[in-house]
Amino acid sequence: MKYDEDEAVKFIRSYIPENISRKYDDDEILFVIDIIWDWYEKNGYLEINLDVTDEEELDISGLQKYVRREIAKDKEIMMDPNDVDSIVEGELKYEESIEDVF
Repeated sequence: MKYDEDEAVKFIRSYIPENISRKYDDDEILFVIDIIWDWYEKNGYLEINLDVTDEEELDISGLQKYVRREIAKDKEIMMDPNDVDSIVEGELKYEESIEDVF
């Protein structure tokens, strides 16, 4: 299974609490996804390194801080930092779910 942004948004919506899901439209969730992938690229997470396990590789706290900081810089999108963390967690769970298919 390959990564699909529409499926990612659906998965995230089903993962996060309903009260958070109702606050944000699909574009706002996609904005968070884009920031996550930007962070991956900037930190070399898109490069293949066979010597490092997934658990060692990903700095979830650093990722969440980066996403919160980038959203705070944006003047058009207002998101609660705790909601951002939940959306990031949902994205990570989506990525895990498509990895499990292989």
